Amino acid sequence: MPVNRAIVCVTNDLTTDQRVDRTCVTLTDLGFSVILLGRKLKQSLPLVPRFYEMHRMRLWFNKGPLFYANYNLRLFFYIVTHKVNFIVSNDLDTLPAAFLASCIKNLLPLSWRRGSQGVRLLHDCHEYFRGVPELVGRKGTTRIWKWIEDRIFPKLKQVTAVNESIAKLYREEYGNEIVVIRNVPFRKREGEAISKDLLGILPDQKVILYQGAVNLDRGLEEAIQAMKYLRCDARLVIAGTGDKFEELQAFVKQEKVPGKVIFTGQIPFQNLYGYTLIADIGLSIEKDVSLNYHFALPNKFLDYIQANVPVLISPFPEMKVILDKYFIGEVLESHDPKHIAEKIDGMLLNESRMALYRENLLKAAAELCWENEAPKLKKILEIMDSGFGI
Repeated sequence: MPVNRAIVCVTNDLTTDQRVDRTCVTLTDLGFSVILLGRKLKQSLPLVPRFYEMHRMRLWFNKGPLFYANYNLRLFFYIVTHKVNFIVSNDLDTLPAAFLASCIKNLLPLSWRRGSQGVRLLHDCHEYFRGVPELVGRKGTTRIWKWIEDRIFPKLKQVTAVNESIAKLYREEYGNEIVVIRNVPFRKREGEAISKDLLGILPDQKVILYQGAVNLDRGLEEAIQAMKYLRCDARLVIAGTGDKFEELQAFVKQEKVPGKVIFTGQIPFQNLYGYTLIADIGLSIEKDVSLNYHFALPNKFLDYIQANVPVLISPFPEMKVILDKYFIGEVLESHDPKHIAEKIDGMLLNESRMALYRENLLKAAAELCWENEAPKLKKILEIMDSGFGI
């Protein structure tokens, strides 16, 4: 019996993307030979070895329309020149090449298909792509992406989304049947926290953690300003990098709180859990500037839960329904820095309330884990396999 080969494609550099790692692990468990395909940047860290193959493409352009054109052209030729039975396109920016390549491969005579009877395509929506903050106010660019999506999305037979809100948006717009597979972490049964000393934090100082992309409208400017108003002795740790990284470093100096804010830079996801474990509070305080943020269920929020870290969040529906169900933290009413400081103090200075959050987090972590979500992906693959008789 021939080996099933899968290509999983994303536009990032593979260092921090946990969702695609979980997808690749599940595919590997099911007997697929997996290639995870991304891109190489000048600042990309070396990849930690995994149980599947990885390939990062060097591109001529790294942002803007030329980047997306360059990436999709390279992705298209990579797929059509490699043996593949199964393609996972992650988000709209990988879909044009993945869809076109799968269609062409399925039109080829069987003897030309490089070892596959048919190529199945699964499209995974990590976000509502046309609702990302970077596209807010850019009507021309948004129209181009909508033109592409309008022509491809209705033709997709298998689609997944990371939460019900995003799935509902796409169902209402295109009528596809969409399976929700939440972006929850693997169950963490053990782990070792890094030493606070590595970050220059004293043992008795509290840690307020933001982990993830350091990008537009993440509430980080206000969190930095809030450090001036805290009554408790705490440090804000920003673990990640992004478009706003250098700007935020300058902002910390401008606000005269350099000793209270610590930047770690990019951390491979395999090492991130050790940082999460030192946190007393985890922040997910994006601003309500776009549909994508409003309906998000962020990785960091779910990672905090697995690390038993109480959360402070924006009042977005997907996060709030989990917080309300388990009572694992607090919700912001505004992004005023003084209000953020009051919320943080109200949590950190109330030991009995923090103990209750942590007790409730144990139940939330047991339920919100990849081991409970992976069977949905496996069922989809069984359905797709039966359709091709592989």
